[in-house]
Amino acid sequence: MPKLITFDDIDNLATGSAFLGTGGGGDPYIGSLLAKEAIAKHGAVPLLSLDEVPDDAKVFIASGMGAPTVDIEKLCAVADMHYAVEALEDHLGYRATAIISAEIGGLNSVVPVAYAAMRGLPLIDADGMGRAFPSLHMTAFNVYGVSCTPMALSDEHGNVVIFKTKNAETAEELARPVVTAMGASASLSEYPMTGVEAKRTAVPDTVSAAIAIGAAIRSADKSIAPVDRLLATLRSLPYYGHAYRIFDGKIIDISRDTSRGWVFGRCVVQALEGSSQAEIRFQNENIAVRVDGVLKAIVPDLVCVVDLETAQPITTETLRYGQRVTVVGCSAPPQLRSPKALACMGPSAFGETVTYVEIERLLGLDPTAGGAGT
Repeated sequence: MPKLITFDDIDNLATGSAFLGTGGGGDPYIGSLLAKEAIAKHGAVPLLSLDEVPDDAKVFIASGMGAPTVDIEKLCAVADMHYAVEALEDHLGYRATAIISAEIGGLNSVVPVAYAAMRGLPLIDADGMGRAFPSLHMTAFNVYGVSCTPMALSDEHGNVVIFKTKNAETAEELARPVVTAMGASASLSEYPMTGVEAKRTAVPDTVSAAIAIGAAIRSADKSIAPVDRLLATLRSLPYYGHAYRIFDGKIIDISRDTSRGWVFGRCVVQALEGSSQAEIRFQNENIAVRVDGVLKAIVPDLVCVVDLETAQPITTETLRYGQRVTVVGCSAPPQLRSPKALACMGPSAFGETVTYVEIERLLGLDPTAGGAGT
């Protein structure tokens, strides 16, 4: 029997995916409410490892696209996602047999559970990023040869647009203005694929990793500080093992600009003692962190902001002046560190002029040490 995602797993999944969302992906709390309601009504969701997925499976994505700040007020619904998935199924002439997450970050990692429950379909324990990214083409699916289109974009009124483009970058360029016209937040189904393609391109075991990370953060064990507990769990996982406590402090400046379908901004954190400062730049997700001007971590590695006392993840839209936070950095899955992937989702894709250096090298630590030290 496959493992099931039950009602009791949802809070851990939401918390863990908020962390892996690196500040973006939308508030997973909204998705957790949808998932709990769907599981209560339709039952638990089978969770298949990639190895368990039939080669001829018809794998579909149910996701959202837009600015995370908008999702706080413009709530999504499972029915909205079905407009997009059903339209893509009708266009392709076949029905989904499994659902996979586009990204294991924020809202887009939890709403697929709700959608899978509603459809009575299994969810695959994998995704396209091992984290969250702001653009359609920034996925392992695209990097390793799955076409982003045909894809369907829909709003809450049932308006649907089908795209067929020559590449994923063009799909992003064409879809982003449509999302803006749909209210800066829309439902999306893209990268339709077979089981063989999913096995070849997806980042495996990320749903279960998010649940484990969430469980560590939410644990009632008081024998170890929450941030230390989080770091220990990250270091036990195969992708995120180079995990470090980069900076502790208080937010003293935050700026955001919601435009072109994204949220751009920067956050400055002042040390609790002394004059040292960390600056985080974000585009939906956190892109890079510098301490006193020195780069400490950069995409595709993960830069995450958590509450100093509880280790609860803080998304970019909920960063506030005066919050006491810890900046945590950890390694990205190896699929994102290849030269081909870096060309798509490395520093230059976000306007950074620096060359990507792995977080374990930036921090001057042995890259084989598994993230020892802070």
